[in-house]
Amino acid sequence: MENFKILNIKQSVFENNDRDADKLREELKGKGVYLLNLMSSPGAGKTTTLTKTINALKDDFRIGVMEADIDSDVDARTISQTGARVIQLHTGGMCHLDADMTRQGLYGLSTDELDLIFLENVGNLVCPAEFDTGATKNAMILSVPEGDDKPLKYPLMFTICDALLINKIDAAPFFNFDFEACAARAKKLNPNIKIFPVSAKTGEGMEAFYAWLRGEVSQYRAAIGK
Repeated sequence: MENFKILNIKQSVFENNDRDADKLREELKGKGVYLLNLMSSPGAGKTTTLTKTINALKDDFRIGVMEADIDSDVDARTISQTGARVIQLHTGGMCHLDADMTRQGLYGLSTDELDLIFLENVGNLVCPAEFDTGATKNAMILSVPEGDDKPLKYPLMFTICDALLINKIDAAPFFNFDFEACAARAKKLNPNIKIFPVSAKTGEGMEAFYAWLRGEVSQYRAAIGK
């Protein structure tokens, strides 16, 4: 008989994080704050999409943004021009955020007098999908230049997301991107995922996403009596 035991550290880390994430969601409910975790590959258009979305919704909701990145404050500077409350989170080399990191960001941002907070996660389709941040809902951006096969390559990301924005549709004529195949692959993984073909640059298709998010936040706040 072996005189040692095996400890599954990864499983333990995820379990602890999941408990912390559930606790954070309850804390946010108590404050009436809707937190949307936005994920994508680098360069898919998260910051441009956020800028357009904030400008469209800032008369409806009090908005804050947490910008997560390994380094730099480029995105926070861009978002600050919208007038939204913003904080830059440096992960120190970490390729994702977990629930505790998110809580630290919320503390630094302050949830006081905010209805809607966006968390722009680190650009990555792998690690951010594995860690529950405690967000109310998850959304992701897939850009046309990345290809329609991404649901096959990164299934977990598409499985955990409530909304999929297929961005840069204005560039579709220059790429061999099959929208129907991509949507079918995403739906096979997650039948309830909402899909929005958009161009954050031109604004095409964005109104449908704005309407979905308005409904999400309004229903959430009404359900908790805020």
